[in-house]
Amino acid sequence: MTAMPSIDFFSADEVRELLSFKTAINALEAALSEGLSPEDDGPRLFADAPDGEFLLMPAQSAKFSGVKALTIAPSNPDRGLEKIQGLYLLYSSDTLAPIAVMEGSCLTAIRTPAVTLTAIRHLARLAPEGARLGIDPRILLFGAGTQAIEHIRAALVDFPDATFEVIGRRPERVTAMIDALAAAPETSHVKVSAPADADAAIAAADIIILTTTATSPVFDGSLVGENAIVAATGTHGLDAREVDDALVNRADVAVEGRGSAKRENGNLATAFDEAKWASNPPANLQDLVRGNFTRTLGRPAFYTGVGMSWEDLVCASAVYAARKRP
Repeated sequence: MTAMPSIDFFSADEVRELLSFKTAINALEAALSEGLSPEDDGPRLFADAPDGEFLLMPAQSAKFSGVKALTIAPSNPDRGLEKIQGLYLLYSSDTLAPIAVMEGSCLTAIRTPAVTLTAIRHLARLAPEGARLGIDPRILLFGAGTQAIEHIRAALVDFPDATFEVIGRRPERVTAMIDALAAAPETSHVKVSAPADADAAIAAADIIILTTTATSPVFDGSLVGENAIVAATGTHGLDAREVDDALVNRADVAVEGRGSAKRENGNLATAFDEAKWASNPPANLQDLVRGNFTRTLGRPAFYTGVGMSWEDLVCASAVYAARKRP
């Protein structure tokens, strides 16, 4: 019997060094352009854990396969800890032998905003005349945790001159987030503030990104500007949502994958019944990347995702390939 090949370990620092947001966005875009379909992704596997849940996310491709094993602890942010923690296990698809283990929460922290900004990139490119974003869009974020910070960093790939505003449930966390961005050399130049008038900020925003743990809508969807882009990525489960039907019903809607959205996305649970899923399903992320989506002048564009296994495999493969590249 031959010995098991060595297994590389990638720490959080190494994952972040090898997987910039630009690298992740480009890898996701390339995979979708070249034929990866979100509809081929299998369901995620959930199991109870003490005060939270376990989450297993397997995926496969011709060269690599993998599974992300995470824990989700909703009470952790209030304790100063990460909500999502875990590992990514990468395998050779040829031999099904394990070849790498990666710190999983850092991979998730990069993958999630990279997916969101891939969608926003193409919703912006597909905007009709009269709805195109300028070079310095106003971006409003809901949430003040790790994902909000990382979404700002990811947004700088395509919108380096954007102005950001942040609305959070706890003002002290918003202040700490703004201070952290100001203290980091790569984001010290970025304009980030907390708006004095939340409704006015919603109405004026060109892009709204939601990264909350809310279980009910966090704002009135009728306030969103006519041609704005809204992306909701903070929740999963049919009983949890960040936006209301007022927004969904007036927007051009796109999702990560139709199957995953139907199974897990509470943002669409009441606006999309069985008849609508059958007769008028939303475009998925591959449709956006390939330009198979039409935006309507005078209507917001709404993208919503819950996280999918193929995204982690694409990003983990990029990390592994970056270390092995000569």
